[in-house]
Amino acid sequence: MLGGVFKKVLLVLLVVVVIQNWGKIERVFNPSQVVSEQTRASARVVLYATEWCGYCKQIRRFLDQKGIPYQAVDIDKDAQARKAYEALGGGGIPFVDVNGTLIREYSPEKIMAALE
Repeated sequence: MLGGVFKKVLLVLLVVVVIQNWGKIERVFNPSQVVSEQTRASARVVLYATEWCGYCKQIRRFLDQKGIPYQAVDIDKDAQARKAYEALGGGGIPFVDVNGTLIREYSPEKIMAALE
């Protein structure tokens, strides 16, 4: 009986790990969706976000899926990040700075356009 419970706990843990790393896993199986090495090398992406924001999580997932390196800063927990966010005009989250282009919404299309 204990073996069955142990197997269920392991299965749940596996599912959680897969969900948390889905973007990275998908890149392995779908490399055509990944951004070019040159674009990735020149990308300067800062994501101003919070833990509780659903769209922020979607942006993280999108960036992971595309293999785009980014710096995520939590404006609720990091005072310096909050000041930088406000200095750029704030205005809601997710707020993404892509190579100097400010994107104030969940918009994968605008992120890709700013990378080109």
